Amino acid sequence: MSNNFKSPLHETVSTTKTDVWNDSCSTRELTYAIENGAVGATTNPTIVAAVLKEEMPVWGPRIRELIAQNPDWCEAQISWQIIEEMAVKGAKLLFPVFQKENGRKGRISIQTNPVNYRNAKLLAEQAIHFNTLAPNIQVKIPVTAAGVKAIEEAAYNGVNINATVCFTVPQAIAVAEALERAMNRREKEGKPVDNMFHVCTIMIGRTDDWIKVVAKKEGITVTPGDMDWAGIACFKKAYGIYQQRKYRTRLLAAAYRHHMHWSELIGGDVVLTIPYPWQVLFNNSDIEVKERMHNPVAPAIVDSLYQHFVEFRKAYDEDGLNVEDFDTYGATVRTLRGFIDSYHELQGVIRDFMLPNPDVKKA
Repeated sequence: MSNNFKSPLHETVSTTKTDVWNDSCSTRELTYAIENGAVGATTNPTIVAAVLKEEMPVWGPRIRELIAQNPDWCEAQISWQIIEEMAVKGAKLLFPVFQKENGRKGRISIQTNPVNYRNAKLLAEQAIHFNTLAPNIQVKIPVTAAGVKAIEEAAYNGVNINATVCFTVPQAIAVAEALERAMNRREKEGKPVDNMFHVCTIMIGRTDDWIKVVAKKEGITVTPGDMDWAGIACFKKAYGIYQQRKYRTRLLAAAYRHHMHWSELIGGDVVLTIPYPWQVLFNNSDIEVKERMHNPVAPAIVDSLYQHFVEFRKAYDEDGLNVEDFDTYGATVRTLRGFIDSYHELQGVIRDFMLPNPDVKKA
């Protein structure tokens, strides 16, 4: 292999406007991603729980140390300390990129407490706290009705935002508008905005997932493969709106299910946050790295999805959802439930350190 060889993902980053992030704070996975061109990383409760299990030889002693040093801390406090330390560790790995790119790249996202999805005040306060952990921290806030308010307030207070739990064009527009309001307020008051690089995630794979759930529940049959385009169609439509309106926020694609969630978005001024297993698959593929972002989804596919699925129309139409509807959209409910379950699972892992189960035989 030539020393000049670039993996497909590295080629994506080096030859187009598209950035790749690692969808994990695992040291091993993030190191691989950076070596292959990644310029950022994301975390969420599900990812943190998985990393904790994978890296237990590293984190186990630290958990015991925190328990011993803080006799009045509950399992939630220990959990958040571990979450924060994982984020800081990832931030250090990305800091050389952050310095090289003058802050535009090289950030790691840490997610606010998913149980607070209805409380704008708590979401904003935690985001502002997270912003003190490292210079290259980006904070994830869910795009719920309360989350949109929290996004504006946190950004106004100088937090770089990664809007998450977002699946639809209306949500993406609400995020961009909230961030424009926040930055306009800062500019009016003479506060800097040139150090603010916000992103809005659209979890395109979870958009697909929800359409498939609806199809199964309602007995809807469409041409095989059409439902794999639902998230891409929403993403490309949102991207066109972002470009037209010149929003100062970049779109980010997440929740990978197949290679088109990478290959169809190449060339856009966007971020692709890709889980490690998918990175390996893409890097070992022979898929051509070329600009496809501006290739529209086939009208016949969009028409089929639009005709058969009310839930797709909600996601695809600019006015398909009101802000008050964000919390009850199916993909939002499913994702929030998953994140909250993972958060409680994480606390359960910490609980086993604090209160070992006496009914279980030690290894």
